[in-house]
Amino acid sequence: MAERQVLNKQNMGIVEGLPLQASDGGIDELRADIQRLMDIEAIKQLKHAYFRCVDTCNLEELGTLFHDDVQVRFKGGGYEWNLDGRQEYVDNIGTAFSREAVGQHNAHHPEIQILSDSEATGIWYLADNMWILNHNAFTHGTALYWDRYVKENGRWLIRETNYERVYEINETLAERPNLSSHYLGVHGPEAKF
Repeated sequence: MAERQVLNKQNMGIVEGLPLQASDGGIDELRADIQRLMDIEAIKQLKHAYFRCVDTCNLEELGTLFHDDVQVRFKGGGYEWNLDGRQEYVDNIGTAFSREAVGQHNAHHPEIQILSDSEATGIWYLADNMWILNHNAFTHGTALYWDRYVKENGRWLIRETNYERVYEINETLAERPNLSSHYLGVHGPEAKF
């Protein structure tokens, strides 16, 4: 079995952010406190949009969520993705999510650290299911994501995204599932593998 890192904040490069407590200062300090809370909410919405765009293969909108030089490092049970740059990542999602795919990805329990007015980190707990219909394959499991975010022109962007599986179960399906609804079957691109 491949060597695995311990999934703790130190190994993920996550440091403590600015304190989550109201300052004792005046109105300007209060505005800064409120802005930090708004930034945390904006980062949550960014990550939720990411999963929505992945599962619907909305590549155009997905691309708007990343910094041009995004770094992607995903480690699963039998795969490892190491991608650099927005277009390389978006292209890979376009290959994985096709008319022959069904994806369901949910991230929970965000631990967001605001480091400065323009930098933040986050840890998310992923639970997912993925069917590749033309290969009768089904994968489900969980992973820990850890991200770095940057704020440019008033918008938070994903600058770096990583995950490592907590567990992953891969199964070969005896038959194709009987889907009564299949969004990607209508709106997804043709399968490339």
